[in-house]
Amino acid sequence: MRARLQLSSSAWLRAIGTGALTLLLSPPLLSFAQQPASDDAAHQAFNNSCRTCHSVKEGDNRLGPNLNKIVGRKAGSLPNYNYSSSMKEAGFVWDQDKLTRFMVKPDEVVSGHKMQPYGGISAEEAAKVVAYLQAAGGSQ
Repeated sequence: MRARLQLSSSAWLRAIGTGALTLLLSPPLLSFAQQPASDDAAHQAFNNSCRTCHSVKEGDNRLGPNLNKIVGRKAGSLPNYNYSSSMKEAGFVWDQDKLTRFMVKPDEVVSGHKMQPYGGISAEEAAKVVAYLQAAGGSQ
């Protein structure tokens, strides 16, 4: 009888271990673990690098255009903002990669933009800002 109980408990422990492993490796938890930045860190990165000139509130254009739904928006296309001619003629749609590269080295993405003087930020900080922009303003 005693051996049977030990066998049952070891089978039970194996089942629990397998279930826990399955839960840990499920896609929602993996994607959460791979987030580039916490919400607070991403918000802080935006505040440190962008908030002086930009907002994520729709229609709130400042020195720079609002960044609400920037991911998926054609560059230089927001109504009621006076973009540089080079930004209006850029001919691309903002995606995560393009935004990150623009924040790091803006002149390499759109030469003649109006964000002068602007020295860029690190790729790590830019990734946090993009995460914040997507969370705060969504995408188109």
